[in-house]
Amino acid sequence: MEILQGTVQAVVYQNYDNGYAVLRLSIPGNQTVTVVGTIPLPAVGERLMVTGKWSNHSSYGRQFEAEFLERLMPQTCMEIIQYLGSRVIKGIGPRMAERIVDHFREETLVIMEREPLRLAEVPGISREKARAIGEEFRLQVGMRQLMEFFALHHLPAELAVRTYKLYGDATIELLYDDPYLLMEEGLEAPFGAVDRFAIELGVAGDDPRRIEAGILFELNYNLSAGHSFLPEDKLTAATAQLLSVETEAVAGGIGRLLETDRLVKDGLAGITVIYLPQLYEAETECARRLLQFAASRFPEPYGLDAKVRRVAKETGISYSEQQEQAIRQAATSGLLLVTGGPGTGKTTILNGILELLGQMQLKCLLAAPTGRAAKRLTEVTGEDASTIHRLLEAGIDPETGKMCFVRDEDNPLKADVVIVDEMSMVDVQLLYSLLKAVPSGKRLILVGDPDQLPPVGPGFPFSDMLRSGQLPSVRLTEIFRQAQQSLIVMNAHRVNQGELPELKVTTSDFFFMRRTSEETVAQTVRDLCTTRLPQKMGIPSDQIQVLSPTRKGGVGTVALNQMLQSALNPQAPDKKEKAFGDFIFREGDRVMQIRNNYDIMWKKLDGSAVGTGVFNGDVGVITAIEPAAETLTIVFDDREAEYDFTQLNELEPAYAMTVHKSQGSEYRAVILTAWNGSPYLLSRSILYTAITRARELLIIVGREETVAVMTGNAKKNRRYSGLKLRLQGKTG
Repeated sequence: MEILQGTVQAVVYQNYDNGYAVLRLSIPGNQTVTVVGTIPLPAVGERLMVTGKWSNHSSYGRQFEAEFLERLMPQTCMEIIQYLGSRVIKGIGPRMAERIVDHFREETLVIMEREPLRLAEVPGISREKARAIGEEFRLQVGMRQLMEFFALHHLPAELAVRTYKLYGDATIELLYDDPYLLMEEGLEAPFGAVDRFAIELGVAGDDPRRIEAGILFELNYNLSAGHSFLPEDKLTAATAQLLSVETEAVAGGIGRLLETDRLVKDGLAGITVIYLPQLYEAETECARRLLQFAASRFPEPYGLDAKVRRVAKETGISYSEQQEQAIRQAATSGLLLVTGGPGTGKTTILNGILELLGQMQLKCLLAAPTGRAAKRLTEVTGEDASTIHRLLEAGIDPETGKMCFVRDEDNPLKADVVIVDEMSMVDVQLLYSLLKAVPSGKRLILVGDPDQLPPVGPGFPFSDMLRSGQLPSVRLTEIFRQAQQSLIVMNAHRVNQGELPELKVTTSDFFFMRRTSEETVAQTVRDLCTTRLPQKMGIPSDQIQVLSPTRKGGVGTVALNQMLQSALNPQAPDKKEKAFGDFIFREGDRVMQIRNNYDIMWKKLDGSAVGTGVFNGDVGVITAIEPAAETLTIVFDDREAEYDFTQLNELEPAYAMTVHKSQGSEYRAVILTAWNGSPYLLSRSILYTAITRARELLIIVGREETVAVMTGNAKKNRRYSGLKLRLQGKTG
């Protein structure tokens, strides 16, 4: 082990996810060496003392592998100018750095930390800007210290950023007192890493803090698997196995958490179950409010028959008996569920209902779970539609820092009717937020297909509502003649009924291309996207969506995205890039937001509005990358948003995406890869959902055997959800 001390001359590479960096370090003797290792948020001009060893890399030559480091703040005026001029502090560029250091000399950094308002003595810096610079500087110093502490204990560097925002300068002291604070909501810390950290700090295996953290982790972890609760015996056994403790110790932990209202115990169909409080409230309140809406009936409007005839005339549609029943029910029901597969007329019904409600002079609000689904709803109805999050005016509570909705029971939506499409994507917590915002005594119409994939979040409310038999619903089953001409529609229904899709027809909108290796599958996908569909069928590349059941492997989304980026948006001198993780983001790339972010600012391209919030599933195009400012600009349809480089972990390339991520969207052409994968992913619901994403053309590339496996695999992961039982009154 050796120790090097020097000044950072250049940051060659840094990974914001794990803190790994490659630096050029200037050391005594006019030497510059390459240093690699976990060095969070390095900045040009700062001084480091690194402990490590030398190695020879096969591609990059001799380099110093840092295992420990200590930051030494710049001391000379030149070092401070170089440090501040590297834009490490927002609001300070090279020229401003020179002016500040000319004024305060070697005391500059001390002034910035202890007396930041004195920065206003420098021409061009107001008191407000001085205060902002001081806050940013203290944040950077505190953040770096915390990141070094996390690196020492092998905790993810990105976790330090979230933790510091929550606890500030007291973070390290608080973590020594209770390491499991890292499991708090919003930090998303991996339990294994936190548990190792706690044990390093001396926490015993049967410490009550550890047991309670393990119980809460099991429940929170299972939310991602779709479970709203866990049976008490399963929760106890799983936690005991996780922590290697006796079940009696876990039972004691459950008891303590129940006493402090951090858990809720209930009975469902004779089984004792355990909820997190927010899930219990969401599920019980959803059941109560849905039954309340269902019980609400409105008198039949005068001249309903004439109005329905007028609807048929205005829309030019001769409605079937099922469709007319749905339109009539919309006139008198407080709650109506409308469901059916592709080609059964859900869109036709929706337009008919909107026409009738318009005749009744009722104000309607339309929404869908994702931006793409909302856009499609607007296209098929001609009415404005928004995401559910925007409808409810999602934002961040300034007091708690957590997501909240402006619209609720105290500030309800101003509408007579709320209509939501793609309900299969809505989890129980989002449904609860929606129900709270719909005014009592108004109408709610929910449309969806329960045979689609379940929501990413907990529960499967739309399926539960339909299966309960307690709520007014219309199930559309008739496939209309025009839809029968589409092999996409007919094959979707075949798959849903467990029958193999027709793969041999070559004159319709559904094609199968057999390939016998991952390499030929990938090459065919590339050819279809770059030449065959754009040139032979007139479908531009940006209207083609490649789907895969899996992320992994040669035809998983990770490999396909790298290949398609190279083919559709290759490297060029006029395109700026930013490496992040395993992907190089490039101007012109198609990308997807992969988690809800309520803070990101956006503005309409026409300047007509500004707002906040970009949500999971939103797809856009990178229009600008500014390395100096460390920002990236993305256009999502008609909105433009700016990202800081530290937010790039919220983005993924979207040339190819998993079938799960495509839910709620519709594309002019879809290419689906059918290759090997886990039974969980090669399922009937995955295949059915993928087929129904295509509007004009669907091409499956791969093996017939895989298509057959998917068609035959009707297994669905059981979700612990109590909504159906609560609607049926089977509690206790």
